[in-house]
Amino acid sequence: MMLKTEPMPTKAGAALAAEGVQIGFGDFLVVDGVDFAAGPGEFICLLGPSGCGKSTLITAVAGFEKIKGGSLLIDGEPVHGPSPETGMVFQGTEALFDWLTVRQNIEYGAKMRGVSSSERRRISDRHLELVGLTGAANKFPSQLSGGMRQRAQIARVLANEPRVVLMDEPFGALDAQTRHIMQTELDRIWQKSGCTIVFVTHDIDEAILLADRILVMTAGPKARIKSSYEVDLPRPRDETSAGAIELHKKLRSDIGEEVRTALRNQGLAKENS
Repeated sequence: MMLKTEPMPTKAGAALAAEGVQIGFGDFLVVDGVDFAAGPGEFICLLGPSGCGKSTLITAVAGFEKIKGGSLLIDGEPVHGPSPETGMVFQGTEALFDWLTVRQNIEYGAKMRGVSSSERRRISDRHLELVGLTGAANKFPSQLSGGMRQRAQIARVLANEPRVVLMDEPFGALDAQTRHIMQTELDRIWQKSGCTIVFVTHDIDEAILLADRILVMTAGPKARIKSSYEVDLPRPRDETSAGAIELHKKLRSDIGEEVRTALRNQGLAKENS
C-alpha cells in the first residue's frame, strides 16, 4: 500500500546580508570587506579560484566561524553562532550517521528537539518523498550510492526547516551523470522548499544551471566579491542556449583573471601572464 504524505510545507526563506565581512586567523585575513545580499528564497552561487575563502565565508554564515570585522545578518539579526535558521550541506556525506537508517538520520534533529514519534514520522515521510528516497527509508548510508547519500543529507538538513541552506560543493565528489541528476533534483527541491540557498561551486555550468545570481570572488588572501551576475534565463536551464554560452564566457574571463592572480601570488606564474 502506498503511503500518501502531506504536502511539503513552504517556509519562507530569510534575507541574508554580509556587510564589510572580515574573516581570518591571527593577522592573516582570508576574506576582507565582503559585501553581498540575498533576498528571501533567492539561490546564490559563489564562484572563485581555489583558496579564495568561499567555504570559509559560508561556514561563517552558518555560525561555525567567527568573523573579525563587519556583520553577517539573517533577517536583520546578527549571526552569533549556529542557529535553527541555517542548515549546512557538505561536499562529503560523513555528516550522516552510519549506524542510523536514512529515516532515522532525517528524524534525528526533530528527535533531539523532543518532537513526538508520530510527528517525526510525518516529517521524515515528507522529506523522503521530496528527495525521492521513500523506497530507501530503512537502508543504511553504506547501502546507498553517492547520489542517494547526498539526497539523504539534503533531506536531513531540510527536515529541520532552515530558512537559509548553505551548500559547500555538495556534488563535487559525484560522477558527471549523477551530478547532473542531482543538479536537476536540487532545482526542484529548492523551488518546493522556499528556502534561501548559498551554494559554493568551482563549476561555471553548475552555477548557471542553478543560480538566480552568481557572485565571483577575487583571489585570496583578503578576498572580496569581484562581480555579480543576474542569471536571467528560464528554468529548467539549457547550458547550450545563447544566453548561457554568453554568460559562461563572461564568468570564465572573470575567474580566469583571478586564477592568474592566485598563481602569481604563489610564484607559479609570471607577472605578465
